[in-house]
Amino acid sequence: PQKTSFHRSQTLGYKNGFAFSRLPTVGIGGERLYVNQLSQAELDDLSNKRPTLTYGQAKRAPPSGFIPAHVAFDKKILKFDAYFQEDVPLSAEERYRVRQVGVYYYLEDDSMSVIEPVVPNSGLPQGKLIRRHRVPKNDRGDHYHWKDLNRGVNITMYGRTYRLVDCDPFTQVFLESQGIELNPPEKMVFDPYTELRRVPVRKYVTPSDFDQLKQFLTYDKQVLRFYAMWDDTNSMFGENRPYIIHYYLADDTVEVREVYKQNDGRDPFPILIKRQRLPKTFVDKKKSFPSCVLEISGQEVLEWYTAKDFAVGKSTTLLGRTFFIYDCDEFTRNFYRDKFGITGFQPVEIEKKPPEKVPQVIPPYNGFGILEDSLQNCFSLFPKPPRKDVIKMLENDRKVLRYQVALESPNPEDRKRRFILSYFLSNDMISIYEPPVRNSGIIGGKYLGKTRVAKPGSTTENATYYEPSDFTIGSTIEVFGHRFVVTDADEYVLNYMESNAESFPAATLQSLRDHFRPRQVVKETANSDIPTLGTSKQELDELIVQVQEELELHKHLTNKNIREAFLQCDEDGSGILDKAKVLALCHSLGVPTNAVLLNQV
Repeated sequence: PQKTSFHRSQTLGYKNGFAFSRLPTVGIGGERLYVNQLSQAELDDLSNKRPTLTYGQAKRAPPSGFIPAHVAFDKKILKFDAYFQEDVPLSAEERYRVRQVGVYYYLEDDSMSVIEPVVPNSGLPQGKLIRRHRVPKNDRGDHYHWKDLNRGVNITMYGRTYRLVDCDPFTQVFLESQGIELNPPEKMVFDPYTELRRVPVRKYVTPSDFDQLKQFLTYDKQVLRFYAMWDDTNSMFGENRPYIIHYYLADDTVEVREVYKQNDGRDPFPILIKRQRLPKTFVDKKKSFPSCVLEISGQEVLEWYTAKDFAVGKSTTLLGRTFFIYDCDEFTRNFYRDKFGITGFQPVEIEKKPPEKVPQVIPPYNGFGILEDSLQNCFSLFPKPPRKDVIKMLENDRKVLRYQVALESPNPEDRKRRFILSYFLSNDMISIYEPPVRNSGIIGGKYLGKTRVAKPGSTTENATYYEPSDFTIGSTIEVFGHRFVVTDADEYVLNYMESNAESFPAATLQSLRDHFRPRQVVKETANSDIPTLGTSKQELDELIVQVQEELELHKHLTNKNIREAFLQCDEDGSGILDKAKVLALCHSLGVPTNAVLLNQV
């Protein structure tokens, strides 16, 4: 009745796919059978017998058959508990991570694999870290063997170092049976961050007498306002910038707001430091603690800023920036007087340093374009055209003063060249034109386009230009390195200056009058048709010299041609021609002289 199992023991088995029979060792109910087994006495008797004396020399048993490794060590695996450590560079809460793995060594083919237990929601690629294969040991082609494995050793596989701390009982028995002395087991190292998340730290805080709700209800909407200044003049392009510091009494938070002025050139960001509690003293920080964190909890702060830390005339450092408080509002003064008994809040005068005037260096004029137009490139990134005097342009529209000038040059050929200088009163520009002369070898035409000509010695900062008062008879005009001498002018120049005598100096006006006086006398005489019997020999010689100078400018006219033309007109041979025939003859010959000079002749 004590039996509980009545099944028969199995005598048929399979191994490596082959069936074989075996003798039962126990009977029904688990009773031991001695029929198929030798007793202890029989075993002792057999051990004491010497078969050599009874049967003669014993025959040697045949050698056992070869058993391959995949049969002898089939499903025999050495298992080690290990861990490895990896760095966590981008985390403020952990610097390294410890990951526990299992190292498996397969005896049948000397292969290894590393498997990490899968943790749900870990966010890490876990499971089989190294697939099953023969793992190289070094660069010489060697592979890891079970003789290289032991407790308390480090093995490196593919650049990652694993620490073997313990093994299972089968592994311990196998290694000891092979004569390997095992090291004592080590404790498994756990990940500190995982343990911190798994076991929350329970803290018991004794309630204090300070009631935050009472503080909120008492000081709600009450704010201390301080006027501060941040001195940033030591840095490049730095300056003294004003700020307003708000201290909220309801929750001991601080806010720093920027003060902007009109046209100060800064983007309108109103808040420099948002409303928050600001730490004053930190706990002794380790060297490994990052200097910049997203959030600061109460564990890292030893003391926070309070209303006692702000005072007029003192400096306060908020988040690494030092502010000098120079004034506060009336409510803040009353609060400090009633709460702390402080009455010495007198405003501090802030000496504003005048900005250093940086002299504007204007580069030298390169000669291209008008000076005022080129100068605009130094004042603005987008230059604007210089403003014009519209009233002057309307009043002097199409008013041009023309002068005859001669080139002052050491070359004799250039000294005979004559030019027409035009001065435009509407915009004070000058143009020079050279009348073409046949067979002179010089191409006439435009010599200088319309432009403003500066006087010699004028600078870019103080540029002076030629004016009508500078053009006197005999004066020298320097135009871009070329010197011209004023030899003649239009009568319109004299008439214009006499009509506007108050705008021109008396010397210029008198010079033109002296120049035009002989011409006016000759013109009056020619118009009256009365011969001037009182002409002296000197005046006649001067008149002959002037005519000869005019004729020398045109070498295509020879004295022989002119004499023949006059003799042909003198039909009666008297040697006298009337005034009309002389003027017509000079016109037909193209003599380059003006009518005034011909009348005088």
